[in-house]
Amino acid sequence: MLSRLENPPLIPELAQLVGVSDRTLGNGFRELFGTTVFGYLTSKRMEQAEQLLRSGKLTVTQVANLVGYAQQGHFAIAFKRKFGITPSECLSGKKNISSS
Repeated sequence: MLSRLENPPLIPELAQLVGVSDRTLGNGFRELFGTTVFGYLTSKRMEQAEQLLRSGKLTVTQVANLVGYAQQGHFAIAFKRKFGITPSECLSGKKNISSS
């Protein structure tokens, strides 16, 4: 899943890959990671996005696309929810206000 952040497998495909049912996968994820499959995926996407933005080599749009967001607005909302700053502020070097 982490190697395919821009186009992750759907939950049924992921469950089949690891040989469990959708429900077992969901329950196991919550138990192991304290979040849903989608929550885990979003968190990992945002962590990668932050690293890419801080490198200063890519635009916000490029980073959004690389981590699987077709809509830059959706990416910006998710990023700000995670870090408390916008992707543009991160790109310009502003430090995180919060990290949830």
